[in-house]
Amino acid sequence: MKKEQIERFFATLQAANPRPVTELEYTSVFELLCAVLLSAQATDVGVNKATRRLFPVANTPQQMLDLGLEGLEEQIQTIGLYRSKAKHLLQTCRILLDKHGGQVPRTREALEELPGVGRKTANVVLNVAFGEPTMAVDTHIFRLGNRTGLAPGKTPLEVERKLLKRIPAKYLEDAHHWLILHGRYVCTARKPHCERCAVIDCCDYKDKTAARP
Repeated sequence: MKKEQIERFFATLQAANPRPVTELEYTSVFELLCAVLLSAQATDVGVNKATRRLFPVANTPQQMLDLGLEGLEEQIQTIGLYRSKAKHLLQTCRILLDKHGGQVPRTREALEELPGVGRKTANVVLNVAFGEPTMAVDTHIFRLGNRTGLAPGKTPLEVERKLLKRIPAKYLEDAHHWLILHGRYVCTARKPHCERCAVIDCCDYKDKTAARP
């Protein structure tokens, strides 16, 4: 994808959705961290169903710890890998209280030190909570980066670095959301819906399913 195509690609997505937001439900930075940690290999819809039960009961690190492992597992048992996620979340809460005064840290290094928080989760928190121009490469963004020619790469980190280099700065803060939503609802894994893609003319994908009317 050439420079002028990239500009048109993001200008089009911005015009269609000027203020994109995550589909995870949260009311604080801590709730966002919890939701993103729970979302690994799970859908946002499934996470939201669980956190609607969890957050009214516990939405601070101390309240999570007070639930205990069994209590937390009971609240999130509808989410895949809930046992390991509950363990990691409680370990994270303890570190937040012991090292960060109960607050979610604002640096990648500190975030990645939290159990269950990898680079992708840290990038989501930095972007969504703190407005930093990071790029959390999930399966949708990895697919789009390669399929469209926007940022081809063999690993999520390679795609992330190329996206940060190639996307114009004015779009970077919201680019993560635009790409996830586009991959989730339009440029889907099994069969992209090219017939209703607003950016089909910018895309280098060779096997487009249909031309846009």
